[in-house]
Amino acid sequence: MSETAAGAVIVISSHVVRGTIGNRAAVFALESLGYPVWALPTVILPWHPGHGPSTRVTIGADDFSRMIDDLIASPWIGEVKAVLSGYLGAPHQVEGVARLVEALKQRNSGFFYACDPVIGDEGGLYVPEATAVGIRDRLLPLASLATPNRFELAWLCGGAPLETNTAVLEAALSLGPPRMLVTSAVAMMAGGTGNLYLTGNHALLAEHRLIENPPKGTGDLLAAVFLARILEGLSEERALQMATASVFEVIARTARRGADELTLEQDVSSLSTPMAMVQMRRLMHPGQVRRR
Repeated sequence: MSETAAGAVIVISSHVVRGTIGNRAAVFALESLGYPVWALPTVILPWHPGHGPSTRVTIGADDFSRMIDDLIASPWIGEVKAVLSGYLGAPHQVEGVARLVEALKQRNSGFFYACDPVIGDEGGLYVPEATAVGIRDRLLPLASLATPNRFELAWLCGGAPLETNTAVLEAALSLGPPRMLVTSAVAMMAGGTGNLYLTGNHALLAEHRLIENPPKGTGDLLAAVFLARILEGLSEERALQMATASVFEVIARTARRGADELTLEQDVSSLSTPMAMVQMRRLMHPGQVRRR
């Protein structure tokens, strides 16, 4: 990473004692790529709930609000270049994140907020609806970048299924953030999956081979790596290609090891210098279609 890219990132998401989801994935990735990280947990769990029942500790409203106040008033707040928010443990945490982002926007015109709206998957919402609504109505309007999966995008845009990339692009354009990175996009290559990226100028699809039943945390990892590459100053196309290659390579190596969690500690090189092949495609931008 170049010296001009230096700056801390505040990551706000879940923390697990064992595993590589939420903050565990995002912090590791960002620090491996050279960024100091301030990590604020929203919930603390022994492991991902998919592994079985476990104790869940949610940071309560008063404690979370006071920690946000401390961060805003911190003498080191000028170090912060970006915020990445992920899984929120309760509706009250939405407002705390919004207050922090608004304070940082006022201090730094170059501040970047990446909102990963971790609210559900094809099985439905796995957060209270009030949390999902808060993310949609309060946080997404503040976001420089949003990184939903295809189900989350569909829910945020009204619930109609998004069965084509044209539908995904239209939904992403309607949601509001100037940059949208949508995971689980509709693959154009057989046996593949992809990440679809939309800005005011670009509609890009990065595809790779689908690996069945990957460990959890891939969305958290992608959001963090893509954010790091954007902050580094790479072009959007190159940032998308490198972030997609990194995550695919980590998933593939994890699968070969038969691990039930992403093996990030063994795959640092996949984050810094990924070698996996990614198919890049330029799609028709919805704005171009409308101008015809």
